Amino acid sequence: MEPPVNLLTFTQDELVEFFARSGEPAYRARQVFAGLYQRRLQSFAAMTALPKALRAHLDSIATASSLSIESRYVSEDGTRRFLMKTHDNRPVETVFIPEERRDTICFSSQSGCPLQCTFCLTAQLGLLRSLTAGEIVEQIIIALNDAYGVGVKPPRGINLVGMGAGEPFLNFDELMKALGIMADPGGLFIVPNRVTISTAGVVPRIRELATMPARPHLAISLAAATDELRDELMPINKKWPLEDLLSACKEFEKSLKPGERVTFEYVMLNGVNDSDQQARQLANLLNRHGLRAKVNLIPHNPADPLPYVPSPSERVEMFKAILESKGIHSYVRRPRGRDIFAACGQLAARRENNLAGVALN
Repeated sequence: MEPPVNLLTFTQDELVEFFARSGEPAYRARQVFAGLYQRRLQSFAAMTALPKALRAHLDSIATASSLSIESRYVSEDGTRRFLMKTHDNRPVETVFIPEERRDTICFSSQSGCPLQCTFCLTAQLGLLRSLTAGEIVEQIIIALNDAYGVGVKPPRGINLVGMGAGEPFLNFDELMKALGIMADPGGLFIVPNRVTISTAGVVPRIRELATMPARPHLAISLAAATDELRDELMPINKKWPLEDLLSACKEFEKSLKPGERVTFEYVMLNGVNDSDQQARQLANLLNRHGLRAKVNLIPHNPADPLPYVPSPSERVEMFKAILESKGIHSYVRRPRGRDIFAACGQLAARRENNLAGVALN
């Protein structure tokens, strides 16, 4: 028996073609597209503008939802973490971060991650599988509906960050398709300018992204300014060392708009990568390549069994001051959702008995 077709994997044009094969007119496909994305409906039964016979037919061959929510956790700071499962029982995690001027959804591109970065809890899972475009998009729909109500427009707009589980650029085609679906004016209409994708440094994809006319913002997870240390912390560096990575970033810089910068994420590990000398090495590395860059300093989010502890706040501030003294724009990222394992590097499908936060099933 054929599994149901997940309509969330289709662009609007592909949905029109899918309906045409069943003898349905294009306007029915557009009605369904609007139901999926503008109204954010997750069942055909709720799409009451469609004839009953068509709804029944769609139920027999397709689905409007393939993820199930296993648990939902709420942090003391308002952050929400969703632990979902795919149709084949793979964990998917998504984080909703409320903020004063805008809200942010951090989505996953893979279930687990293959990269084995030593400071990231997700690496403990290994790669379970990459997500489909539909599974990426559905994370956003679930988080929006939970935060605002089904179909309610976000009052302050929404930003997306591809910084959840997985390496987005190892699932590049499905990621880009998902971003295209979400950017459609007839649907969610979240344009690439509201999206940031973080990569550990998949160099060929950075170069490919630079050629795309409508692309998201780019963030690079760096963690070290020498190959020796980065090899240890982020094994991907052995394949694409710093010189290759920074050269690709310089090429990407040509595609930047005025005022836009390449963002580097630098997790602060006490006694490992946070010394004054390492701050100078980082500034010199970026300046030597002539990059128009900004650096986000991220205090490490501790979690067993990881061996690291966060840099003290005074050490982070000194590191920041050294970078800025050398002309590098620097910011300290405030951790969100640590108590529910929703902070950067903490996603590892942890359940209720591991958490201090509240679980709402």
